[in-house]
Formats: sequence, structure tokens, C-alpha cells
Amino acid sequence: MADIQLIDVSMRDGNQSLWGAVGLNTAQILQIAPIVDRVGFRALDFASSTAMGMAVKTFKEDPWERIRLTHAAMPNTRLQLIGTGLRFYSWEMQSPDFMQLVYDRLVINGISRFVVLEPMLDIETILESARMMRKAGGEEIIAALTYTISEVHDDAFYAGLAARIATCSDIDRAYIKDPSGLLTPERARTLIPAVAAKLGGKPLEVHSHCTIGLSSMSYMVAAEFGVSALQVACGPLGNGTSLPNAQRVVANLRELGHTVDVDDRALALVANYFSRLAKAEDLPVGVPQEYDASFLKHQIAGGVMTTTRRQLAELKLEHRFAEVMVESSRVRAEFGYPIMVTPFPQMVCSQALYNVIGRERYENVSDQVIRYVLGGFGRPTKPVDPDVKDRILSRPRAKEIMAEPTAPTLPELRKRFPSGISDEEFLLRATMPAEEVNAMVAAGPAKRHYNPDIQPMLKLLRGLQHSTATTDIVIEKPDFRLELRSNSFVA
Repeated sequence: MADIQLIDVSMRDGNQSLWGAVGLNTAQILQIAPIVDRVGFRALDFASSTAMGMAVKTFKEDPWERIRLTHAAMPNTRLQLIGTGLRFYSWEMQSPDFMQLVYDRLVINGISRFVVLEPMLDIETILESARMMRKAGGEEIIAALTYTISEVHDDAFYAGLAARIATCSDIDRAYIKDPSGLLTPERARTLIPAVAAKLGGKPLEVHSHCTIGLSSMSYMVAAEFGVSALQVACGPLGNGTSLPNAQRVVANLRELGHTVDVDDRALALVANYFSRLAKAEDLPVGVPQEYDASFLKHQIAGGVMTTTRRQLAELKLEHRFAEVMVESSRVRAEFGYPIMVTPFPQMVCSQALYNVIGRERYENVSDQVIRYVLGGFGRPTKPVDPDVKDRILSRPRAKEIMAEPTAPTLPELRKRFPSGISDEEFLLRATMPAEEVNAMVAAGPAKRHYNPDIQPMLKLLRGLQHSTATTDIVIEKPDFRLELRSNSFVA
């Protein structure tokens, strides 16, 4: 029997999976952070450059301030950032000196644990990113072995990556990251021992989404085969397309004889808080998923499938949806089996759609696909089909993209912005639309207090505030009276 630690993903991956990355603002995080700090999580999956960008775009909040305040509110729990190779916010590659500044500022602001997620599993990029994270002062660096199913992604492939990771002193741990929830208990029984045997004693974690209802069972197998930590989500932020529910995972592990050293009362308080927040803000609650065998073939998440159906409906070609799904599997194979996480599902499905409705396959190709074939997203696990590659790169647009300048260096980028701004603001301005950053700066510091239980009353008051028929409001109960006049409504 094993001692299993937990990593909580509620505030980042759970929020992103179930609430579109827009369900939690700074005040809502700070309200529960001290309780989260008492649970006993090994770490908190807290940030990514995408999540940081959403704070700016959606809430007009400074993501650097959010990291600082959360770190101060929960000093005993590591805050984790998941990075995607040499990228920050956009999917365009950045220069190494730019990325080094990113990691430097993240550590200074409170991030101590980093995950290196390279979407193409390019081991050289993984190792380079780990070196930069360590140089910045990262205390714990984890290499993500992103799991998928294809003819090339077998146990030997992942074991080979683990062997390279074992030789890198800048990587402390590894985790099997299953973003699509494809890992079956049967595959876990062979994959986990194969990877663990090559890690040279470095701890192994597992991260698997509940997309088709497999992960809760696969987690029990993972514990049986000696993983050190499992990644979970709390209350309404678990299940669905998110990760397994923390309380259920703890109960199941203990039932099987494993030890999970967490504060059950604090964990229950965290789950209850997120439940109250979801109700107050009318946010969806994750529910257990049914098994869907077809997903193991196409691996296309629901959001992308919905978009594809809508596009076909607009063209009055709904009856060709099944063709597009079959073509998606063919396109993915021709592209070298990219792992079906953003932006690759969108890329594959769009190309499949073009191929089905066009006069011939690859007659129409997006700029994104051209950049993919040119290596702009990294090296595919298997080379792109030569005939497809030649067809894509023979068009004039490909030559134009090949002639585009490479990513500017850090000094070149700095010249484009005022010299007096902070490094944190510079990094946002260099990667995000100016109007979004300007709005964030104008908004000032984020609110720091939130109570889900009074949100219905605040919504009522906001509605009355804009009602021309209302002049005064009186709320009265024993030992309490609140009187608001029309010229002083505040919500």
C-alpha cells in the first residue's frame, strides 16, 4: 500500500475545463485560499499563460498581482504554472531570452513549481525549458508525458522519453498527463511500470481527465503501481471534462488501504465553497461521465465537435458530419499523430472539413496548418506524410509564411514599448492586444473580498439600481435595518 499525495487543479484546469477559464476572479480565489492551504495538497495547479491572459481579457485583473496575493494567502502550498515550451500566451514561438524573463518574473511573483508541457513531446524543447525554469529559481520542475493513442505512442515511446528525463538534473519529477481522458485501467497497468522503470527513481504523478469516465478507475491502478501523487479537483470543479473529484478519490484510495494525508474537514470546506460559488454565479457542476468507445478513435473533445456541427449546419451539410469525423482520423495520421489538445484538434477538424466539402483533399489549407507542417509548433512524433507535406508547401502562401521574420529578440521587443513599464506589464503588452492591457491598467487593483452567499442580494440591488421606478429600498429584520435611497445605491 502507498502514501499518495494530491495536487489540486480546481483553480486552473478545473476552472478551464468546466467554466471556460472565466469562472474565478482574484477575489473568489483569495476568499478560499487560506483554507486550501490547510488541506495538505502537495501543490496547486494555479496558472498558465492562457489563464493569465484570461484574467486580463475577462476580468481586467493583473495576473501577476493575482499570483502574488495568492502566494501570500497560502504560503505552505506550492503554486504551479504549466508552460508550453517556448511559448507565452500565444502559440507563436518566442525567443529564449524572452522566455527566460517570463520564468524569472514568475518565480519572483510566487510560482515555485513548473510543469513543462511540450505539445509535440519534443524532448529537446522539454530539456531546454526545464533548464530555464531552474535558472529562474524553480524549486520543483515536472516533465509532462502527454498521453495519447496512436500507432507510434506506445509504452516504449513513453519509456524512451522517461529515460531522457532521468538524465536531466533540472527535472525533479514526471507526470503522465492525459488531457483527453483516454487512459484505460488496462493500459495504465503496462504504461505506468514502463515509465517508472526508466525514470531513475524520480517520482511519477498521474493527471487524467474524466471525459469518458475512465480516470477514477485508472487512478486506483496508478496507486497500485507506485505513483507518488494524483491530480484532482474539488467539489463542482471535479468530474465532467475536468479531473476526478478529490473527496471521492481520497475515499477510494483509503478503502483500498492506501494512505492520503489530507485534512478532511478543510477539504470539505473547500468543496462546499466552490459549490456555493457555482450556485451563486450560475456555473455548471461537473458530473460523472458515461463511457464513449468512439472517443478512443477520434479523440475530439465536445467543444470542437460542436463547432464542426455548427459549421456544417451553416453550410446545410449536416448529413456529412460522420464523413468529417472519419476524415479527421485520416488527417491526424497524415499530420504525424499530433496529441489532440489545443490547438491541434481545431487544426485537424478544420482541415478534415475542408477536405470533405472541397473538390479535392488539401485544396484549401489554413495558415495554421502551413505553420504546423513547417515546424512552427514543434516536431511531430511521426513525420508528416511526404505527399501531404509537398502539397501543402508547394502553394504560394507557404512561401510567404517561410519568408516571415523569426521571433524578435528581447531587446528588439523592448524597443516597441515605453521604457518605464515594469517587466510584468511588458510581458503582457508583448503578447496581448494593447486595448486589453490598457483596460486592465485603468481598472486598478482587483477586488479582494467575495462572499458567495450574498451574491443574490447584490444582484437584486444592481437590478434595482438601474430601475427608474425605484426610489428607496428598506431591508428590515430583527435588530437590523438597511435603508438605501435612490441617490446612494451601491452594489
